[in-house]
Amino acid sequence: MQKSSVVVVADKTSLKRPFIFANAVHMALCFFMLKMTVIWHGDLLQTGKMVPSIPVAMMYAIEVGCLLLSVLGVFGACKGKRWCLILYAAGMAAVSQTIIIRTALSYQDVYEKRVVRDESKLLAMMPLSGPSKGNRTLLHNIQEEFECCGLIEGYKDWGSSIPASCNCHYPGKCIRLRGSATLGAPKNQYVYREPCLPIYVSELKLAFFLVMAIQFGSAVFWIILLVMSIKLMGQIKKKQEFIALLQSNRYVPGAF
Repeated sequence: MQKSSVVVVADKTSLKRPFIFANAVHMALCFFMLKMTVIWHGDLLQTGKMVPSIPVAMMYAIEVGCLLLSVLGVFGACKGKRWCLILYAAGMAAVSQTIIIRTALSYQDVYEKRVVRDESKLLAMMPLSGPSKGNRTLLHNIQEEFECCGLIEGYKDWGSSIPASCNCHYPGKCIRLRGSATLGAPKNQYVYREPCLPIYVSELKLAFFLVMAIQFGSAVFWIILLVMSIKLMGQIKKKQEFIALLQSNRYVPGAF
């Protein structure tokens, strides 16, 4: 009766079920990220955009690797295979460390250079009365997406050639032109009040910080899984030693 009660207590304190559940969630997230990467990569290839091969390959490698690591970890937990958990822990340590270092190093390159480059690119289009066809299309898309007009001074940046993408249909976001405000502008035309440059830069920064937060959050989650795997390895080892002691008929109550 004493042996049975000790085994029950050991099972109740085991990390096996929480570890398997956490890895099931992790597998679902990895599969979702892999699917989104495939869709994103396919869309870029269809539009003919050039994509650096090394970052894309790293994304695929990390996502597939994390998926396989979770499978290995679940197998090790279910079968009590410590070698599987050792490989799992080593892989999780390498992946989490890579993501943290890569995120920290990419801050200046991605954030500062990307934001400054895009902001400078838009400012170089001024005055808006004479941008190229490609830049004009880009500006129209930005105005329609962010519901704004112009870059710095709103509709005034366009002079007398205010495009249809500035037309406003949402109360509270519009300003009415009375003809005299802008020479050549249609009388009583409603256009978006806010300029696009501050809104675009703000959205760009927000998107960057969300990506950084997701990457750091993933790294923290992987570190938690790493700690759980190490503790589970200790529990499996202790349980194996306990079973071996029972089989050797040298068990002393209270030793475990």
